[in-house]
Parts: sequence; C-alpha cells; structure tokens
Amino acid sequence: MITTELVFIRHGEAQCNVDGLVGGPRTCTGLTYRGYAQVEQVARRLATEHREKPFNTLYAGPRIRLRQTAEIISQALQIPLSTDARLDGPVHGAADGKPWTGVKTTADGGPHAHPDKPWATGSDTWNGYLERAGRFLQELIDQHEGDRVLFAAHGETVITAHTLLLGIPLGSPAGFTVSHGSITRWQRHLNRLGQRRWMLDRHNDTEHLAALAQEVAS
Repeated sequence: MITTELVFIRHGEAQCNVDGLVGGPRTCTGLTYRGYAQVEQVARRLATEHREKPFNTLYAGPRIRLRQTAEIISQALQIPLSTDARLDGPVHGAADGKPWTGVKTTADGGPHAHPDKPWATGSDTWNGYLERAGRFLQELIDQHEGDRVLFAAHGETVITAHTLLLGIPLGSPAGFTVSHGSITRWQRHLNRLGQRRWMLDRHNDTEHLAALAQEVAS
C-alpha cells in the first residue's frame, strides 16, 4: 500500500537557462515561452491524475521561475500554493548573474566537483547545501505523512530528495539528469508486515513533453 507520495516538477525552461547564466534571485527573470508551454503540459497531466486521486498541497521556492511554474499548476488543479524560501536552491553568492562557463572554469568544475568548497565568493558548498536542504525536506516529509505532495522545484531539490531517500553519501561523484518540466515521483510503501520503504517510482519523466519536442524537431 502506498502511503505518502512526493512528486517533484522541475520548473520549465527559464531565460537564464537559455542565456547560460547562473540564475540566482538577482538574475532570474522567469520562464521562456517554451518554459510556459512545458509547464502547461505538466499541469494537464497532473490535473487528470488529481481528479482520480487528489494531491493535498503544492510547494515552491520564491524564485520567479519556481513561482510561475507553481502558479500554473495551482490554477489547473485548484489547490493552494505554499511558498517557502528554504526550497529556493543553493546560494550562488557572487556567481549570481555570471555565465556558468566562466564560474565553472574559475572553480575548476561545477558545484559538485569540489563538494566541500564554495564555487564562488559567498556561495554554498555542494555538501552544505545538500545537508541544509535535506533537513528541511525531511521536516516536510514528517509533516505530510500520508499526503500526496507536489513540488515546483529546482533540479537541485530533486537531487536532494534522491540523496536523502536513497541514502547516498555526501560528496558522491554520481549525479542525476533533471530536465525542465520533468516529473520525478517518490512513494512510501507500507507492506503487510508493517514495514515502510521509500521507492523511486519514476525519475525525469518527460513523456508529456513529447509533442513539444516534435515541434522543435520539425
């Protein structure tokens, strides 16, 4: 039997993504036209599911691309949206607004490359971010036992969930692809012996975006 369910939607494509910029709070200007289209497809898929088995709540961080993603989903499903700053992804410090290529060159790799070192002045470390975000995610899991919870999330939030629920050691060199508009779903199962276990039902599911991909290809 499935008890708790966590469904993470990575935000749609944002302008900072297209421009190759570190999209911190000073730089994020929101979704592109394509990003809106991606989220609308997600919302249609979730609305169908919601009619059969309703979601209880929807969370998002305060960054513009997250709020825009969440607002589309909230309106489609007619469920309340809770915004929490602790879901706003890593702190980028002085890297905010700079090209990712330059930031990674200066730091000798992306945030994961040296997980205990900041990738810019005033930034998080990767492990520090995972620890902080993981603690908050665990609080939400405890708070929503038995619920179906949606997240309009950064890719880093999805990685945080995997790190927490799979028990991946901090600093692991392995990673996960998280596409714009993708769905990742965790389910907590309760078996006949009273044992509980988190299971990853799907990761980076983009089936609902197939029509958009065909439009680009044509």
